[in-house]
Amino acid sequence: MAEAKPSHSLLIWGAGAIGGTIGAYLVRKGHDVTFVDIVPEHVQAIRTIGLAIEGPIDNFSVKAPAFTPHELKGSFERIVLAVKAHHTRGAAHVLKPFLAPNGYVLSAQNGLNETVIADIVGAERTIGAFVNFGVDFLGPGRITYGGRGAFVLGELDGRITPRLHALHKVILDFEPGAIITDNIWGYLWGKLAYGAMLFATALTNDSICDCLGNEKYFPLFRAIGREVMAIADAKGIKPQGFNGFDPTAYTPDADEARARRSAAEMVAHNAKSTKTHSGIWRDLAVRKRKTEIDAQIAIIADEAAALGRPAPITRRLVELIHDVEEGRRPLDRKNLDLLAEAMS
Repeated sequence: MAEAKPSHSLLIWGAGAIGGTIGAYLVRKGHDVTFVDIVPEHVQAIRTIGLAIEGPIDNFSVKAPAFTPHELKGSFERIVLAVKAHHTRGAAHVLKPFLAPNGYVLSAQNGLNETVIADIVGAERTIGAFVNFGVDFLGPGRITYGGRGAFVLGELDGRITPRLHALHKVILDFEPGAIITDNIWGYLWGKLAYGAMLFATALTNDSICDCLGNEKYFPLFRAIGREVMAIADAKGIKPQGFNGFDPTAYTPDADEARARRSAAEMVAHNAKSTKTHSGIWRDLAVRKRKTEIDAQIAIIADEAAALGRPAPITRRLVELIHDVEEGRRPLDRKNLDLLAEAMS
């Protein structure tokens, strides 16, 4: 069996849509990248025929060292964790023995997974990331890259460190518009609000743009944003905007016109991507598997409960997604009407 790369290389743990795309670009740019994934057929494809990136953004293929977790050897100073949110805890425990003593784990995921990773490997060995580009896993060795989006890196304590600058330099070889921040939690909470909206769109077979641009459901999407932003405010977090999402449009004192502008800008951003539906919808409609709803959205309601605040829309959204996952409810626009009932 081939040995994995030494500690100075970069390890992508989870070579699906997000991890695979980031890693493929870095391999093409000459970086020393090793992939780990739990799907043997995908691992075999990466190291033999290559990992193909397809779509309107780019078309290329790269071969790279790839292993299943039980095959991996060596230690790594930089590990990019890119598994689904509900697999974070298990993956972090498995990867920990491969993390060099002076290394760190970057969470390239959706949700607040940095808290889970930090609990396992230590906060000082965890770096946060906010990602919002459009990708889908098509099958072993194939990923479609449909639309560019924000990529933000930040230390959990807000410091701007040498390792953060060094990592940023690497990530620029994937996304030239990537930035660093002293407020990564602000970006992550902004994405929670936007993510809750995306989960709502996934209750239907309509595209993201058709849902966010539907006049009938504008009050619902506005209410979703306001509910999540109110919780962030109660926690003392200052959410950050990105790709059309304006957190200030969803504060209690923000007028309706501001929310309409933000909705229009989110539609405009998504219209530029060939990824018309969210990965959540793909999990439900195509891959027929559970979504990240509990690890990514239910935690919003948990945070609200800890603060003694209600989160009725979030809780109802979780229930409806569970209904779809478990076959009790089909994907249908009527599900948005049911969700809207929680606004009262």
